[in-house]
Amino acid sequence: MSKSSGTLSQSLLKPSLNWLLIFVPVAFAMRLVPQFRSDTGLFVIACLAIIPLAGLMGEATEQLAHRAGEGVGGLLNATFGNAAELIIALIALSKGMTDVVKASITGSIIGNILLVLGLSCLIGGLKFPVQRFNRMAARSSSTLLLLAAIALIIPSVFHFEAARLGGWTEGGEQQMSLAIAIVLILTYVASLVFSLITHKSLYTGGAANDTTHEGHWPLPRAIWTLVIATVFVAIMSEFLVGTIEAARASMGLTEVFVGVIVVAIIGNAAEHSSAVMMALRNKMDLAFGIAVGSSLQVALFVAPVLIFASYAFGAPMNLEFSLTEIVAVVLAVGVAVQISGDGQSNWLEGVQLLSVYIILAILFFFMPAASAYLPKEQQKSEVRGPGSSKVLLPTHSNS
Repeated sequence: MSKSSGTLSQSLLKPSLNWLLIFVPVAFAMRLVPQFRSDTGLFVIACLAIIPLAGLMGEATEQLAHRAGEGVGGLLNATFGNAAELIIALIALSKGMTDVVKASITGSIIGNILLVLGLSCLIGGLKFPVQRFNRMAARSSSTLLLLAAIALIIPSVFHFEAARLGGWTEGGEQQMSLAIAIVLILTYVASLVFSLITHKSLYTGGAANDTTHEGHWPLPRAIWTLVIATVFVAIMSEFLVGTIEAARASMGLTEVFVGVIVVAIIGNAAEHSSAVMMALRNKMDLAFGIAVGSSLQVALFVAPVLIFASYAFGAPMNLEFSLTEIVAVVLAVGVAVQISGDGQSNWLEGVQLLSVYIILAILFFFMPAASAYLPKEQQKSEVRGPGSSKVLLPTHSNS
């Protein structure tokens, strides 16, 4: 056997997310062939199919970023880093599933901070007793995370306080959310200037020394891979969103749990593996940057874009989140700030982050939907209605 044939065989046998591409044709078969039709099965298969497609989108973006140069390349990575998740959210938003969309926003923030960073600290820490990262860059990112938490808290504070005072209006809440979205997107632009221009040395140290990249793709391959993967992600997202109702009913799940846990994990699975691989190579700067940077992209870029897009769909969405989601984000950000304070990590900190994530997942799993304990008409009159002084936190609705 020739050396090239042996190398090809090894690459095919090497574990890879691309193995999951087999679920793409399976999803089409389950959708198009009546004999194979199963909404719950299609939901699961579509989730599995999106994982490798998101990975291919990320890899193609990386290849284009490398060819575009440091500045433009960094902008490409920052803009398209959460493209798969944005596509899923846009499909859900177009179908009026605002609960799922909002839950996916909070789920991505807490998932990247707690699950991705936790796995990176744990797995990397089992190989290296102490792993270090740039404390100044970590502190800067953590401060931006605090801003994101504030942006989630304020609209909900406004909702409950304005309802208590009798001055709540849906239009006022939407206008305030739009104004906050504009502030967030401007802050995102400022963070790009900081990380790509004025203080880029804080963020490129680890990347400059990373020589593990497996070759460079020709430009046409990178472009076509990105285009084709994006198209298939959109199709699989439509399959996934179209079967959420049936799947969650058969599995006994709420829309919020599906958005916070399931959709968030699926949309970020490729980034999860990248962060863990960087930690295994003792490149904790990159692992921390992937985990926290992805949360920042969701809070400062994806969320505002979804607000703007909701107006195009004719159903404006606000930034009012449930009390449970707010508490989850605040706790996750607080833990991240604590972990990043000393500029180093170990496996026990990874266990701590994962423990918080699991506890929050258990909370969302057992949290009943609002309709489970209050008639919908009563929810609207007592929670949503302007001029009402009675505010029932447990019956809060995201829609």
